[in-house]
Amino acid sequence: MTATKPAERPKTDPVSNAEKDPDNWTTGDERMTGAQASYLKTLCEEAGCPDRYDPELTKADASKLIDELQAETGRGQ
Repeated sequence: MTATKPAERPKTDPVSNAEKDPDNWTTGDERMTGAQASYLKTLCEEAGCPDRYDPELTKADASKLIDELQAETGRGQ
């Protein structure tokens, strides 16, 4: 397997594998991070659905819910 060559400007031109599907994360089944929990709680409140916040979510599930709530609230765009 050949690794992808990094771009000359990695901050503006990330390599193609910079974003992975959360289902394919090797640490996706670990508990969500503190940063994810904080942001997710904020998004749930802003979306008017604080009951969707679950402190037991995995990193992968938290990421998916964050993406979904960002789309609903317009954040992160």
